[in-house]
Amino acid sequence: MRRIGVLTSGGDAPGMNAAIRAIVRKAIYHGLEVLGFRRGFQGLMSGEYTLMRLGSVADIIHRGGTILLTARAPEFEKESGQQKALQVIANCGLDALLVIGGDGSFRGAAALEKLGVPTIGVPATIDNDIAFTDYTIGFNTAVNNVTDAINKVRDTATSHERVYVIEVMGRTSGYIALAAGLAGGAESILVPEIPFDLSAVVERLQRGVKRGKLHSIILVAEGAASAFSVAEIIKEKTKMDVRVTILGHVQRGGTPTAFDRILASRLGAEAVDLLRSGRHGRMLGFVDGKICSTPLEKALSAKRKFPADIYQLAAILAI
Repeated sequence: MRRIGVLTSGGDAPGMNAAIRAIVRKAIYHGLEVLGFRRGFQGLMSGEYTLMRLGSVADIIHRGGTILLTARAPEFEKESGQQKALQVIANCGLDALLVIGGDGSFRGAAALEKLGVPTIGVPATIDNDIAFTDYTIGFNTAVNNVTDAINKVRDTATSHERVYVIEVMGRTSGYIALAAGLAGGAESILVPEIPFDLSAVVERLQRGVKRGKLHSIILVAEGAASAFSVAEIIKEKTKMDVRVTILGHVQRGGTPTAFDRILASRLGAEAVDLLRSGRHGRMLGFVDGKICSTPLEKALSAKRKFPADIYQLAAILAI
């Protein structure tokens, strides 16, 4: 193996740059060349790449987003798009490809693996919804961003004696809502994985008022319900002063936490070592404090089990 490629795909996640840095420097340390493809699979199809040197990844470990940029590439899902990518890979003399991203990115990596291109998947998504890893790159930073926002909103909520419904990212995953809700002391957490009854949310609010509570925070994952709809129902049933805050993309930006930088560095370095050992078609993960790997197809066919016990704990602590 002499030359490998790396790309970031799907939604950006804080820590992707740290993973790129680790891959490039570990590869160069072992005498490999690295080509960085811009705009994910789109750049792989169009041949938009650059030779990555040690200086290419200087001073990026602390930066959010991805220096390689990212984009959706619907064309790559078709055979014609994959054939374009294969031609570029052949022209570049690539021996393998490292894909940093989430579920959709890994499907692209698995498709290339089937076509004979050795690939490794490095999990990076703020949703933390990938099986066979306890954490994905970017999740910790997103949770800290949301927790910080909860702290700030709570100050205003207390001053004005209001209920705030805060909507966070998570179309199909409630991990951000759960972790930030537990860390931020939210009174109720609504996630797509667990059915909820707004009557119970209202009852919890009313109990709080009776014991003198000045404010309440309701955290809603975007895939569970509309924050505005939840707020309207609460306002109608309680006559309380209810406001809505939608955090949006602020959750996924900013400087990655130390945890995400370390996780990304370890996963990126291990990705290079896996290729050097002749192993590929795998996704890296972080389980019980250790780096491990799982076949891509197995990882894609499994759905991560939502931690109902932690969800129950959050509800108990918010009584």
